[in-house]
Amino acid sequence: MATDYDVIVIGEGVAGLTAAGELAKSGLRVATMEAQLFGGLIININELEPAPAGATSGAEFASSLVEAAANAGVESINEPVTGLEAASGTVKVLTNGGSRSARGVVVASGARIKRLGVPGESEFEGKGVSQCADCDGPMYQNETAVVVGGGDSALQEALVLAQYCKDVKLVHRGGAFNATEHFQHAVYGQAKIQKTFNAQVTAIGGGQMVEKVTVKHGDGRSEDVPCAGVFAYVGLAPNAEFLPASIKRDANGFVATNDNFETGLPGVWAAGAVRSGCGGLIDDAIAEGKNAAAQVKAQLAS
Repeated sequence: MATDYDVIVIGEGVAGLTAAGELAKSGLRVATMEAQLFGGLIININELEPAPAGATSGAEFASSLVEAAANAGVESINEPVTGLEAASGTVKVLTNGGSRSARGVVVASGARIKRLGVPGESEFEGKGVSQCADCDGPMYQNETAVVVGGGDSALQEALVLAQYCKDVKLVHRGGAFNATEHFQHAVYGQAKIQKTFNAQVTAIGGGQMVEKVTVKHGDGRSEDVPCAGVFAYVGLAPNAEFLPASIKRDANGFVATNDNFETGLPGVWAAGAVRSGCGGLIDDAIAEGKNAAAQVKAQLAS
């Protein structure tokens, strides 16, 4: 059966662009499909740590991947995917405007930052609630900001905000950070960052803009903490809602694969942040993109 492409890669993040470039360089007809802006989560990071060779910012690195993919012959399609269907040795990628077919599909749709899910969060989105310290940090010059989380992203963003804010209150539900030693050392060396453990933000309040958060401590007491900005980094949620039920997920909704990156749907592989077991580093996404591409090429050649 004739197909539109040999391979369609869903997502133009690091894993997706890496896989697409590798596949196209081998002579396959490849397209990428992206619902939003290329680059995924790294696009808003001004300083990558660790930085890939030849790039310092996320936008710079993502742009280099886009250019490499285009030079290899990858077609970029800016259209959201709504579903997948497999039949007769092909996979249909569905959109609101129709469908495109391929011999194989790589799901590399990535993940998004989780919401806190507390009162006031959605109401103050863009009015003090943000998920990008690099983007919005300068808006909080000499103000107080609250960062929620204890991993690499939370600590890294707290350090960014400390460049602008009067002080940064870092609230973590655990008794110790789970970030890498590098970021923990930097945070403990930054006098502007005040650390609160065994606590959770339970509400966000204010008038026209954010004015406070309510913090509940481990001993049961609650307090209102005045602030102008709230930045939550409490983990990731996979962009996998469009996938059929035949593609299994883990308990957190990330796509389950075998060691060859194959999902439960024939002709469909997964790589990067959407895949269960993928690490959180750029090098992990690059490695998964390359490894998934190798598995796809081997399968299509057989």
